[in-house]
Amino acid sequence: MNQRVDPLSRLVFELSKLPGVGEKTATRFAYYILNQDAEYATALSRAIEEAKTKIHFCNLCFNLTEETLCQYCSDPRRDSKLICVVERPSDIGSLERSGHFKGRYHVLHGVLSPMDGIGPDAIRAKPLLERLRPTDVESVDEVIFALNPTVESEATVLYLSRLIRPSGIRVTQVAYGLPMGGAIEFSDRHTLARALDHRVEVSSR
Repeated sequence: MNQRVDPLSRLVFELSKLPGVGEKTATRFAYYILNQDAEYATALSRAIEEAKTKIHFCNLCFNLTEETLCQYCSDPRRDSKLICVVERPSDIGSLERSGHFKGRYHVLHGVLSPMDGIGPDAIRAKPLLERLRPTDVESVDEVIFALNPTVESEATVLYLSRLIRPSGIRVTQVAYGLPMGGAIEFSDRHTLARALDHRVEVSSR
């Protein structure tokens, strides 16, 4: 016979699945929600459901959007010859706040990690390579890798740069100001601005 889980424990359990949220924080969130009026709980539930229903991946760069193309891919003022490759959609917001990048983006949704079974097919690597093929309309001049400074990210940059470089496209990566183990998402706009301004050519090791 299955033991019934009470609603509070279930709420805490679901909230604890959020990244960076442990059981204590989840419990605090749960009590906060329960202490609000019914309208708040309903609004929160509807906001989550609406976001999950309406938001999907951009058909070109895999950013999150309600439209076929995200705001950056559909903006004719953005430089289509410059593509910045990031790991997560949240990284785009951080780079935009720096105010130093006016090109377009490509979201990998992960990095290579053979130990975890994450290979090229598990990230948006193939669509990136397809975007870099020259067309009659436009061609890409430079790809900037703005991935978090980790061993897995370095392996991802090295792998993709070897595939991109033969096409003659310049391959660079942000460098100055981002410490090893740091995260794009949590870096301040001044640090990211310096990292973009001082980007370096990717080594052909």
